[in-house]
Amino acid sequence: MTVSRFRTILYVVAAIVALAGLADATYLSVQAFTGETLSCGGSPDCFRVLGSSYSKVGGIPVALLGAVAYFSVFASATFAAFGYARARIVLLPVIGAMFLATLWFLYVQAFVLHAYCRYCLFSAAITFLLAGLVIAVPSPQQE
Repeated sequence: MTVSRFRTILYVVAAIVALAGLADATYLSVQAFTGETLSCGGSPDCFRVLGSSYSKVGGIPVALLGAVAYFSVFASATFAAFGYARARIVLLPVIGAMFLATLWFLYVQAFVLHAYCRYCLFSAAITFLLAGLVIAVPSPQQE
């Protein structure tokens, strides 16, 4: 397998993984705007996390920011899979920011709120996976 084909496959996988994150973040965004009760499997921790003051930044639900970030990753990874070099340039800082935000929110859940949200943990896993995929992509100089 050539390096360029391997790179394309990794970008396609990243785009698909970003869609899973987008679905999760969209679900949480709809919940935040409608006030609907989530299906958290009876876990009060989920409600404690999603109802905390940390779930909004400047009045904007963090889930909405996540949805925008996941969509950006999906679009950038799709363009990168088709060979657009500028899309690769956008992908790294967006996923880097998502990774740092995820570390912060995991810290908040573990040490501030002492509660975990299953949807948030799923999003964290998706972000870690995306970071690993983008790190694994060979640079154009390696061809």
